[in-house]
Amino acid sequence: MALVAIVGRPNVGKSTLFNRLTESRQAIVHDAPGVTRDRVYGQVLWNGREFALVDTGGFVPRSADRFERAIREQVQIALEEAEIILLVTDTTSGVTDLDEEMARMLRRTKKPVFVVANKADNQNQRWEAASMYSLGLGDVYPVSATNGMGTGDFLDALTAALPAENQDEEESGTRIALIGRPNVGKSQLTNILLRQERSIVTEISGTTRDTVDAKMTHNGEEVILVDTAGLRRRTKVHENVEFYATLRTERAIRSCDVAVLILDATVGLEAQDIHVLKEAEALKKCLMIVVNKWDLIEKETNTARDMERLIRERLQTLDYVPILFVSALTGKRALLVLGKSLEIMRNAATRVSTSELNQTILRAIHRHHPPSWRGRHVQIKYVSQVGVSPPLFAFFCNHPQGIGTGYARYLENQLREIYGFEGIPLTLAFRRKSKNDQ
Repeated sequence: MALVAIVGRPNVGKSTLFNRLTESRQAIVHDAPGVTRDRVYGQVLWNGREFALVDTGGFVPRSADRFERAIREQVQIALEEAEIILLVTDTTSGVTDLDEEMARMLRRTKKPVFVVANKADNQNQRWEAASMYSLGLGDVYPVSATNGMGTGDFLDALTAALPAENQDEEESGTRIALIGRPNVGKSQLTNILLRQERSIVTEISGTTRDTVDAKMTHNGEEVILVDTAGLRRRTKVHENVEFYATLRTERAIRSCDVAVLILDATVGLEAQDIHVLKEAEALKKCLMIVVNKWDLIEKETNTARDMERLIRERLQTLDYVPILFVSALTGKRALLVLGKSLEIMRNAATRVSTSELNQTILRAIHRHHPPSWRGRHVQIKYVSQVGVSPPLFAFFCNHPQGIGTGYARYLENQLREIYGFEGIPLTLAFRRKSKNDQ
């Protein structure tokens, strides 16, 4: 999926535009400049084309302020990663020195640049947008991020400029992304897997620049390792290693089949790790946790069990994710990462017959009925699996809106208890059997 970056000076409405295009409230919007300090990443669908969108903080060149310096690094990273750049300006203030400086920088890039003249809320402001042509970056698109005026025509032009979707480049094999914070051992684990598996087929271009996805076989099955390592090689990135890591991680997750979160055994599970797992779960990716550097931990009888318990206590609803303990340094148990990933993918393709589902799950429903809804009895009539990889189960009932989160969680736990689905996100859909079924 192509990446489009929003850049511009402070307080021109970049975050408002981001929220408008992604149809979300993901980015914090405030009149004060400098609110967006970390990037925000979202997804846009328009006219059947999908692309990723990244919001950045206001660009202030040569500032000694620590936050503005950090924002400047983030903007540079986004510019390097993106295929298309949106320069957002403000029609109410016209062209400023900062706009001209950013335009000079963008004219040096070979990437398509769209000038988005924001705050064109009326006809007079739309006329003011013509002054932005002086930036020398081509067509100018007057829009109002606040009310949506002009965004449709702008998105038509933007999607037409997206790189062509190549339908012939579908690769066979399970794509396994090794993700995690810097210095947890992703690169070392990748290297040990490639050294131990002698049947490497070829190397193919990765979904992100200056990384290489390695295509290999494991026990006769094709695997593509998506490595997000090498984050500290970027000399321009000083304060924003985490920002750069997150940007790469986002793209790796979207491209993979199995997301393998690597943890440092000496550090454990942190809030950022849980956020990454939840994001991968929302994208319906298969999941696994690998605790690396296990060789550095002093062992007692139940050391692994105790650490797994601590991790699972923090995972909460992600308790179905398998946990492996490995050492990329020594190679101990490293190959289990490949074996377990492939096992999870095979299980994700499992289809349970409707007759079996109704025997097992309806029995669980009879043991614990759904609570009533608005004084009405909620009754689940039958269940069917309507999708695989990842599995999708449809529950047909008289009042689907009466199935709360707690009861849906109970049904998911029953499915996992009976059929496993370790490391596999499940989708439960509740539907009315017929219009007359009340």
